[in-house]
Amino acid sequence: MADSAYNVGDLVAEFLSRIGVTTCFGIVSVHNIPMLDAIGRRNAIRYVMARGEMGGAHMADAYARVSGHLGVMFSSTGPGAANAVPGLVEAQFAGSPVLHITGQTPTRFIDRDMGTVHDLPGQTAMLGAVCKAAFRIRSAQEALGVLTRAAALALTPPMGPVSVEVPIDIQRTVLPRPAGLDALVLPVPPPLPPSEAALDAAAELLARARRPMLWLGNGAKAAGAEAVALLELGFGAVSSWNGRGIVPEDHPMTLGGLHGNGAPRVQEFYRTVDAMLVVGSRLRGHETMDFSLKLPDTLVQVDVDPRADGRTYGNAAFVCGDAGLVLAGLARRLRGRIDIDPGFAADFAEMRRRAAAEYRETLGPYADVPAELRRALPRDALWVRDVTISNSSWGNRIFPVYGPRDAVHPVSAAIGPGLPLGIGAAMAGRGRKAIAMVGDGGFALNQTELWTAVQERAELVVMVMNDRGYGVIKHIQGALQDGRMFFGDLHGPDLQRLAAVAGLPGFKVSRVEDLADTVARAVATPGPSLVEVDMTAIGAFPPYAPYNGMGIYAKRAAE
Repeated sequence: MADSAYNVGDLVAEFLSRIGVTTCFGIVSVHNIPMLDAIGRRNAIRYVMARGEMGGAHMADAYARVSGHLGVMFSSTGPGAANAVPGLVEAQFAGSPVLHITGQTPTRFIDRDMGTVHDLPGQTAMLGAVCKAAFRIRSAQEALGVLTRAAALALTPPMGPVSVEVPIDIQRTVLPRPAGLDALVLPVPPPLPPSEAALDAAAELLARARRPMLWLGNGAKAAGAEAVALLELGFGAVSSWNGRGIVPEDHPMTLGGLHGNGAPRVQEFYRTVDAMLVVGSRLRGHETMDFSLKLPDTLVQVDVDPRADGRTYGNAAFVCGDAGLVLAGLARRLRGRIDIDPGFAADFAEMRRRAAAEYRETLGPYADVPAELRRALPRDALWVRDVTISNSSWGNRIFPVYGPRDAVHPVSAAIGPGLPLGIGAAMAGRGRKAIAMVGDGGFALNQTELWTAVQERAELVVMVMNDRGYGVIKHIQGALQDGRMFFGDLHGPDLQRLAAVAGLPGFKVSRVEDLADTVARAVATPGPSLVEVDMTAIGAFPPYAPYNGMGIYAKRAAE
């Protein structure tokens, strides 16, 4: 084949550029070389070389969450595609539009279990089980159509990851350049308009409320202005942990992520709330103490996915439609019609102040850490976390978030994604600084991605909360296993020496009083840096909800 011949690998590379992709992630391998060769020759897309497919998939996920656009990840087939599965699982939990492009063995060998390199019979089913959909390109002629369908589906609410297999022989197949690339527009449907009758019914219920609240989830990320319009009518607000910052969390009428899980005063306040409007949130069991969190009886649910109707909590009304359109329609109907209790805002403000203060008191020697860390960071910093004891206690709940795409965490509650999520966020941040708070246990799962951060000069502070083991697991074992703590003490590297080996600046904090200044120095350092917080020196982290007697798990343990 002549070097100038246009093949399916070229089509993949040009397709991505035509739909606005400027950055993608992954690992070069035997079954994706033609596609990555085309990306390299065209030099229009930044290719971030992850050290593992799991890390690459998490990077693409975070990139999608922060940018609001498609995250793209390349893997090889078989074991390479399997290594990407954890990242695709997380993207599915988070509702992230990720396009995973993987190779495949030659078409004449696929699914025949003949032992060819990387051959995994049933690979499509494996990917389909963890993605919104999985496709296989079966001929050069259908490549553009399949890619278009896959990318559009990933971006169609409810968003999620989509995988496309491109067999290696098809990647190399020469074809005429499709003229359709010149005016390509992804067939993503416009925002789904709600039924006028459904809006009327919901407004009728809400108009009777005197102490109403909003619960905002991931599906409302683009509806911040419309949400604030309801707050101006007198609503209060809370956020799911994947809906942080839709309303800036210094707004006086939002609780942010302190939505009741682990906050008894908030739960008590809900008894005085006579209607709750839940927008774009699953009301996940993880966040509602396995649905034991008592919410107001008059619950109105809004979601773009009709399957959400009553999936977790029952409702008095359901409106299927785009969050922004629904909230705008409700605001129009309620303006001048809803009669808010004159004392509601003052009651909300007092509850908000006391609930946050009471929650801080549960953090022991770490009570000042959220405020100190917030003080050290720019307002627009990207707040990325792993599932570590610090995030599960205060990071999800009381660290202030100011923008709808400023916070990234493992919605699946997976351990280990924090560092690659931080890299992906930094790549999407366009110069904004990202901070990735990880535990030493989770950090161990993907710490080789430090070299990716260094190579890409990611604007990232990696903050390792080092308690020399699995602190979260020990709290669970302490609450549910009569204090027996097996297999949670890990021997790890000297983190300062590891930073030096990786080639990035290292800092260490042994007192809470030094945290803000140290993190501020790391933020001011160009490129990536590592901050180790020595939790052994600061003191033991106290058990947190629900493992401190304030949740459903403690109740079950006592039964």
